[in-house]
Amino acid sequence: MEPGENMGSSSEAGGVSPVAPVTPTPEAPKTIFSDTDIAENKFVAALAYLGILFLVPLLAKKESAFAQFHAKQGLVLCIAFVIFSFIPVFGWLINVVLVIVDIIALIKTLSGEAWEIPLIKDAVKKLNI
Repeated sequence: MEPGENMGSSSEAGGVSPVAPVTPTPEAPKTIFSDTDIAENKFVAALAYLGILFLVPLLAKKESAFAQFHAKQGLVLCIAFVIFSFIPVFGWLINVVLVIVDIIALIKTLSGEAWEIPLIKDAVKKLNI
C-alpha cells in the first residue's frame, strides 16, 4: 500500500480520498517585550500589583514598555478593588477574586511574563497614559 492511501472503501478510483488542507486558526497577537527590558524592570513592574504602588512603575519607568504594561493593569485592578469595596458581600467576594488575580499576575510578572488579564485587557488597551 502506498503512503497516503486510505485502507477503507472509497468512491474514488485508486482508493485515495482527498484531504482538505488544514489552515491554522489565527491567535491573538501576543505582547512581546525585549529580554533586557524584562530583566531590568520585572521587579519594579511587579509593584504594580501591590495596590497603590502601581504608581511606581507608571511614573518611574516611563521608558519601559514592560513596566508600563503592568502598571496599567495594576491601575485598572486597583480602581476595580476600590469600587467593589463599597458593595457589601458581592463586592467583597469579587475583591477576593481580584486579590487572587493580583497574586497570579505578580508571580507571572516576576517570572518575566506579560499576562493579559482576560476581563480587563480591553480597558487596559484603552488607557493612554
